[in-house]
Amino acid sequence: MNLILQNKIKQNPNYQRFLRENSNWYKYLNRDSSYFSSFEKEMKIKYKMTPKDKLDRLSKNIDRVSQIIDIFS
Repeated sequence: MNLILQNKIKQNPNYQRFLRENSNWYKYLNRDSSYFSSFEKEMKIKYKMTPKDKLDRLSKNIDRVSQIIDIFS
């Protein structure tokens, strides 16, 4: 694994945590740093950090606020 990739992983706690939980990624990242994009995609899917997940959370929060407003109205 090259130094740039190591620094990216060290600077992001989610990358570190995902790498510890899924140690098979060490092998892929050591062999070829081009796997980093796949690594990042899988991490975002697992920790629900994709744009779709973020929109879903926002929608749920808006619904909650709407329900609270309805209760007090």
